[in-house]
Amino acid sequence: MHCHVLTPKAMAMVVDKPEFRELGNLMNRSMTPESLEFNTNVMLKQAHPKLTQLEERFRDMDAMGVDLQVLSPAPNQFNYWADEALATDVVKVVNEHIAELVAQHPDRLLGMGTIALQHPELAIRQLEHCVRTLGMKGVEISSTVRGVEIGDARFEKFWAKCEELGCVVFLHPLGTSLGDRVRPFYLSNSLGQPLEHAVALSHLIFGGVLDRYPGLKLFAAHGGGYLASHIGRADHAWQFRPDAHTCQHPPSEYLKRMWFDTIVYRPEGLRHLAAETGVSQLIVGTDYPYDMAHYAMHDLVDGVAEFSEAD
Repeated sequence: MHCHVLTPKAMAMVVDKPEFRELGNLMNRSMTPESLEFNTNVMLKQAHPKLTQLEERFRDMDAMGVDLQVLSPAPNQFNYWADEALATDVVKVVNEHIAELVAQHPDRLLGMGTIALQHPELAIRQLEHCVRTLGMKGVEISSTVRGVEIGDARFEKFWAKCEELGCVVFLHPLGTSLGDRVRPFYLSNSLGQPLEHAVALSHLIFGGVLDRYPGLKLFAAHGGGYLASHIGRADHAWQFRPDAHTCQHPPSEYLKRMWFDTIVYRPEGLRHLAAETGVSQLIVGTDYPYDMAHYAMHDLVDGVAEFSEAD
């Protein structure tokens, strides 16, 4: 899992919109000119053919020893700024494109779609169409929606529908809210993304979303970020502070009810993540085809001496 695909037709529908350009400018301001230049002239140039051409994807999958890949939208196609009319059209194009790719190669590909979560009622209809009509396995969402936490009450019906459908919700942040502090050294990605996960997942835990919808299938990219690393501190706050005692169980218990990809780069990181979540909650991920991806998945898993063959 955690393998991205781009829908050029949908990109053409938004690229000239001032809101899209402003979001791009905001993302560009979150890094130094050196990082921006490398992204533009190296990383994205290398990634674009792989995002759009299945032939290269299949060659890479074969080289990595991957039989089946779950496609999900490139995060820059969330488009949470779009009004309802545009969001209706763009989401339809993205989801139908991914469904078409899967239909062409059902032995190699599965699919996850997108939704316009900035319009919760529309998002629910899109979710149903995505899962029930197009046969998708779920949807990918970001860590916030126009500055609103995904644990906010306005998304309550969305989470209820996800549990009802039994579909997967793939959490993948787009950018970070840390601002200029993480502008240098590409910290906006290397540091900001893991922190976004920890904050978003903590809102779902402490806000009681996972209590109200215990059947929710929540899958987090990037190993869930920093959440598992300091979960003991969250448990301590839950135990000793009434303002943090807002969920039914210690926060660490909820890690065993989520799923996480294996993009933690080092065997020790994977060993620790497995110790906190249980091996059953880990799913191989790569972040294909970006340069923050990790493709040596066999070496990573084999490097954890504590894993048995069954694990």
